[in-house]
Amino acid sequence: MSSCLDRCGHCARRAGSLSILSRCCALGAALFAYTLVGASLLAVHAGQSRDVQAGVYTDEQATRGRAIFKDRCSLCHGATLGGALAPPLVGDDFLADFNQRPLSDLVNKIRDTMPDNDPGTLTRPQAADIVSYILQVNKVPAGRTELSADDAVLTQITWPVGNLAQPKPIAVTPAPAPSSRPLGNLAQVMRGILFPSSNLIFNVQTQDPGAPKTAPGYEPGATAGFSWVDWGAGIYSRWELVDYAAVSLAESAPLLLTPGRRCENGKPVPVERADWVKYTADLVDAAKAAYRASQSRNQDAVSESTNQLAEACLNCHMAYRDKPGGTTTDPSNKAARCIPR
Repeated sequence: MSSCLDRCGHCARRAGSLSILSRCCALGAALFAYTLVGASLLAVHAGQSRDVQAGVYTDEQATRGRAIFKDRCSLCHGATLGGALAPPLVGDDFLADFNQRPLSDLVNKIRDTMPDNDPGTLTRPQAADIVSYILQVNKVPAGRTELSADDAVLTQITWPVGNLAQPKPIAVTPAPAPSSRPLGNLAQVMRGILFPSSNLIFNVQTQDPGAPKTAPGYEPGATAGFSWVDWGAGIYSRWELVDYAAVSLAESAPLLLTPGRRCENGKPVPVERADWVKYTADLVDAAKAAYRASQSRNQDAVSESTNQLAEACLNCHMAYRDKPGGTTTDPSNKAARCIPR
């Protein structure tokens, strides 16, 4: 497997070849009759968002969703949606998770990743029905039109509900000084956590996590008994491994800001420099984007997200890692690492 640096360079070169497809409304939408329902649909397709409080589902749809939930979801989330094996789907914590996010995120998560023991077996209309039931239980008022299963419509329906407190943005700042010196140097943390997790995500460019496995526990051509691509293959699905890699990146990136950590060459990691803090925050953002893409269970979406991850890695590497002026005894110029240009 190539190094994270090699993959980052590869992805940076690919960045111009991938594009994000944007949705635009049909010109014919302007010809819709101006009935109450027609005008509402026109507003949605024209990109005007609606809040879930506007009555985006019907009571009849929620009744269907309740039956599906009882059969497919209640074992994990509890009969009253209060949580059991899995988190609750009611209350401020649940609402905060989806605050300011389009309703499509919740429908797609249910459709692509649930139920946990049989993901991908619910249809989009079933997922929309379940979301209708979740909205009803969370006391979101019903309306006269059923919640559409169309992703283009769902992306225009916003959430929060009512006056839910807005979460404060989380700033990535240097952590408090540890009671003892960090155990690992920067290179060890990168090679032990961030490089393997990044490579697992980059691997999705060429290998579909949803494809059948031919040799569990090994990646193609592997001769050793351990592979980051297939780690835990007997327990977790490959898509779950991509989820875990993205979470690992987001959660471990702040370790790069631990006071007292040193570079491989013994120089202190510049944890208080504004650019170092920004590069760390960029890595967290890229990991979150990779996680959202992985939740779609779509190889192209994850491949697209690797552009952001590659850029986050590359920007920091160019400033602090890839130093010119190597010698025969130090060809990659490790002696100059962790020193800003």
